[in-house]
Amino acid sequence: MNEKKSLQKYAVETISLTKEYNKTPAVNHLDMKVREGAIYGFIGRNGAGKSTTLKMLCGLAKPTSGEIRIYDKSVVDPYVAKRVGCLIESAGLYPNMTARQNMIMKAKCLGLADSGLQGQSQENSVDKILSLTGLSNTGNKKTKFFSMGMKQRLGIAIALLGNPDLLILDEPINGLDPEGIREIRQLLLKLNEEGKTLIISSHILGELSKISTHYGIIKDGVLVEQISRESLEQKCKSYFQLEVDNISHALPLITEHTPGVRTEVYDNRTLRIYDLSDGTWLHQLLAENHIQIYSSGFHHMDLEEYFLARMDGQTHTASQGGNENV
Repeated sequence: MNEKKSLQKYAVETISLTKEYNKTPAVNHLDMKVREGAIYGFIGRNGAGKSTTLKMLCGLAKPTSGEIRIYDKSVVDPYVAKRVGCLIESAGLYPNMTARQNMIMKAKCLGLADSGLQGQSQENSVDKILSLTGLSNTGNKKTKFFSMGMKQRLGIAIALLGNPDLLILDEPINGLDPEGIREIRQLLLKLNEEGKTLIISSHILGELSKISTHYGIIKDGVLVEQISRESLEQKCKSYFQLEVDNISHALPLITEHTPGVRTEVYDNRTLRIYDLSDGTWLHQLLAENHIQIYSSGFHHMDLEEYFLARMDGQTHTASQGGNENV
C-alpha cells in the first residue's frame, strides 16, 4: 500500500496551507492532493475558502503559512507559472476588442508574444485555441456583445495561452444557461482527454458531478474530505429508511433479523438499512414488538445530498472515515 502511494504523481499538493486576514483564517491548514490527469471538483459554500485557496494556487495571493507544490516544485518557482493557467472570478476582458485581439493582448502581457504553442507562431497558437474553445467564428464582434457563455469560453481560452498542464477555474459555469453549461462541460472534458489536469470550483453540484474524477469539500477554511468518484458512488447507495419512536429498541431487533446487512443511525429516530430488497416484513416485525413507525420507504442518496451533508458537518454515512488518499 505504501509503495502504491509513493508512485502516485500529484499536479498539486498543499501542506498545512493557511491564509489569514486580520488574524482570522480564511484557509486553515489545508492538505490538498490533486492527481495528475484528474478533474478535481472543489466544493464549498460562499465564504468557505474556495476562491482564496485557488488564488494561492495561482500565485495571486500569498499564504500566511504552509506550502504549495505544483508538479513537485514550489509555487514560487518561475517554471511553475508556465505550467498553470487560471480563470479566477472573471477573465478581465477588454470590451472593445475582439476575442482574437484580447488573446493577443493577453499573450503579450504574459510575455508569450514571441513563443507559440509547440513551435507555432503566437498568432497561429491563438487561432488554434479559439478554434478549440468554439470562438473562431466570432470575427470582428467585440467582446462587450458576447453572451456570458462566450465570455466564459474566452476566459478559458486565455487560461490556455502557453499550453499549461494545469487549469484552475473558479466558477466557470456560473450564470450560464443550460446550453452554455453544456458547451463548457464538453470543452472541459475535451481538455482533460488531451491530458490536462483541471481544478474546478462550482456551486452547481449536479453539473460538477458529471465531469469530476475526484472531489474536495471545504468548510470554514478546512478541507472536510477528499474522495474519488468511485468511492463516492459506493457511498451513495440506495437504502430503506425507517422513522420510529424507539430507535434503541428497533436497531438491535433489525440487526438480529438482517445478518450481514449494513444499518446506520441517521438521527435520534431515523434508521437507514442498506442492501435490502423488501422492507414490508419490517413493518410487521416492529409492530409485533410495539415499535411505532412514523414513516418508511426506499431512498437513494444522490451526489448533491452527500455533498450538502458533508458541508453541513454531518458524518452519519457509516463508511466515512476522513480523507482518503485521492
